[in-house]
Order: sequence, then structure tokens, then C-alpha cells
Amino acid sequence: METLEFIIYPDGRVKEMVTGIVGASCAEVTAAIEAQLGTVVSQQPTSEYYAQAQEQTIQAQASAQVSHSQW
Repeated sequence: METLEFIIYPDGRVKEMVTGIVGASCAEVTAAIEAQLGTVVSQQPTSEYYAQAQEQTIQAQASAQVSHSQW
């Protein structure tokens, strides 16, 4: 399940937390909201962000091995 959680602090800062979205696609989901909220001061990718990158690396390695063995 995809979840966007916002914490609004008394000084106006907004903390946004995204869960359930794998890889960098969370940036696409939140871009319009962030544009309306103002300047993004910092970002901290979660383990879900890196999960897709790891899967792509493993797939690329597997493809390279298959291609190499077909020679």
C-alpha cells in the first residue's frame, strides 16, 4: 500500500514521508505536492528507494552472464 504522510510543524516546516513506493518513482508521485509546499530543504531516501536499484543491478548481472555464456 502506498502512503504519503505529512507532519506540519508550528514553524511552517513540513516533513513528508513516503512508504510503499519502490525506487525513485516516489519523486514523481510527490513532485506536484512539493512544488505547492515550497522549497525542499533535504531528502533522505529509504530502503524502498534503493530496493529497485538493487533489483536492476542483479538483473543486469544476470543478463551479462547469460549473454557471455551464449558465446
